[in-house]
Amino acid sequence: MRILATFDAKDYQDTVGIYEKYTVRGIIMRDGKLAMQCSRDGEYKLPGGGVESGESRIDALVREVREETGLYVKGGETEELGEIIEMRRDIFDPSKKYVCHSLFYYCRTEEGRQDPLHLTPSEIAKGYELKWATPEEICEKNGLIGKDPWIIRDTAFVEMLADGRVKLPE
Repeated sequence: MRILATFDAKDYQDTVGIYEKYTVRGIIMRDGKLAMQCSRDGEYKLPGGGVESGESRIDALVREVREETGLYVKGGETEELGEIIEMRRDIFDPSKKYVCHSLFYYCRTEEGRQDPLHLTPSEIAKGYELKWATPEEICEKNGLIGKDPWIIRDTAFVEMLADGRVKLPE
């Protein structure tokens, strides 16, 4: 997959190990708006999450998007868009360097079909819900409050969509 950006905090010089993780992010566009998780504070985050052991990337994408948005991704109708790599000291084990590969996929979804959300406790605590927003709305709002690495990453990707560096299929 094409690497779109690398974010390197360079705060892991004295680490002795690496914790590497692969995540998938679903890009769903309708009428010029993206399907996003929106917190009660107004932060926008792309739906997606970690690939579990034994799970394919597409199966993880379908599962994560359904859990976080209720939308049904057509597994055979996804297209790779690119990857963003993040590197920093692991917050759970400071002796390790954390390397996260976020893989972005364009997704087509089944119209008119939506399940209730199945959020993690931390997503519930932040008040995440499905919200449709334009790339400009997302970048503006996240630019004002985006401090978490995942918000910075997702905003960078949405900016690439907005300025044409990443193009969605027809």
